[in-house]
Amino acid sequence: MKFVRVIDSHTGGEPTRTVIEDGPDLGTGPLADRVVRFSEDHDEFRRSVVLEPRGSDVLVGALLVEPHEPDCVAGVIFFNNVGYLGMCGHGTIGLVVTLAHLGKIGPGSHRIDTPVGVVTATLAEDGTVAITNVPSRRTIKDLAVDVPGIGEVRGDLAWSGNWFYLVTSLQEELSVSRAEELTALTWKIRVAANAQGHPEIDHIELFGPGQNGGHSRNFVLCPGKAYDRSPCGTGTSAKLACLAADGKLDEGDEWIQESVVGSSFTGSFQWLDQAAGEIIPTIRGTAFITVDARLCFDPADPFRAGIV
Repeated sequence: MKFVRVIDSHTGGEPTRTVIEDGPDLGTGPLADRVVRFSEDHDEFRRSVVLEPRGSDVLVGALLVEPHEPDCVAGVIFFNNVGYLGMCGHGTIGLVVTLAHLGKIGPGSHRIDTPVGVVTATLAEDGTVAITNVPSRRTIKDLAVDVPGIGEVRGDLAWSGNWFYLVTSLQEELSVSRAEELTALTWKIRVAANAQGHPEIDHIELFGPGQNGGHSRNFVLCPGKAYDRSPCGTGTSAKLACLAADGKLDEGDEWIQESVVGSSFTGSFQWLDQAAGEIIPTIRGTAFITVDARLCFDPADPFRAGIV
């Protein structure tokens, strides 16, 4: 029997499973290189941790590793039911709360190494966490996508550690009761966008008015066809980049982004290069520990590596 120590948390309703012991040895070097080794040599580990029967499509995994960049307290590689993520905002908030739970960090600012660059996490005395993300930018404004059965959809393409298509032309009711309909809609948009020359797009984001005092509510489709229960940290970063580029939000002002389940993140930004439309976004939220346990891997279990 093999055991893997994990700590589960949720950030705004979105779960993270952090592997803190007995993960695969990915060697040293930049985390971008270690992701390649993870994918090529240890993908069975990814599947076994996040897929059924131990996990679910919505679960995001976080492998805790030694950082490569100096002065970082930790390195992390995020993964989900279909592959690997460059960055994960809700997952980083969950990771910080996990490290605090383990007594490895206390309140203050901490640098965390990721495959797309170093992010800074600030843990407050009240348990909230602010993540200063990697540089983010809108790359295409008002991109048209012809979606079979729907027609022309328009939106913005943005990078924020992951690639997002932020739909601007649709006004949908964003509620949990419509999750299946919204998932089907956003999946069609993603398939169409990928087929029409934008294969990098892995997240689709819809927007509507805030319902709990926020500036906006979103519905984010993740790469594995599960929707984000949180407002999505990288998705909110992408939104901030678009707001900044359009002059709709000033540097330092706060933006409250609600999720489809009603949780919220508070975001703001600083300009990195205003002429290029590049910002440094900061996302603040809260995570809670839900499980501190060991996963069991029985060599006789036919679904030891997950149900694919």
